[in-house]
Amino acid sequence: MNNARQQIFNRLKAAQPAPLENGSAERAQHFHPNDFSREEKLTHFQTALESNHAQVLPIDRQQLIATLRQLCAERGWQHAAIGTGGQWHHDFRQGLETIQITEYQQTIEQWKDDLFTTVDVGLTDARAGIADTGALVLWPDNHQPRTLSLVPPCHVAVIRQSTLFNSFSELMIAQQWHQQMPTNVVLVSGPSKTADIQQTLAYGAHGPRELIVIVVVDE
Repeated sequence: MNNARQQIFNRLKAAQPAPLENGSAERAQHFHPNDFSREEKLTHFQTALESNHAQVLPIDRQQLIATLRQLCAERGWQHAAIGTGGQWHHDFRQGLETIQITEYQQTIEQWKDDLFTTVDVGLTDARAGIADTGALVLWPDNHQPRTLSLVPPCHVAVIRQSTLFNSFSELMIAQQWHQQMPTNVVLVSGPSKTADIQQTLAYGAHGPRELIVIVVVDE
């Protein structure tokens, strides 16, 4: 199976782009990515997320621990789930020190009861953000499994302003996804929602009903 998959990837990498047909260049202009300034990226990113019922908190780097402590107090969290590593791991532990913390270092079978019934919030890093759609890009791994962002009723993601990109295509090119394609990518643009039942919009049906994005602004 691995050999077959590698052969497919090799053929895709070796393929030459087809020449543009007449009129294609003109149509392609409509898909040209925006060229936002640094501050415009943050504004568009925040506006798009907030329109999808997410909360966005731009803060300075030194405010992260205090912000987590304030969120704990305001929302009454008692139990948080975090990974075993990541860029903000130390900050997570300090900011959540007044409540119970469980690091995701067990199999899902060993702690799924607590995960689904007692954990109030899951915290993760975000690899990047997309300004024009207001989407977070997560690359789950062994240190921060995707369960942290999908199961707890609240998901808190921390992202650096410097990792905001104009568009998804710009992000893939800049981070050279064709060279290091992840096995799993999670795109998050707001809390979980559905209108399957009687066309009534409900939050939290298939995942977190609350999304809080902490943006560490550039110094």
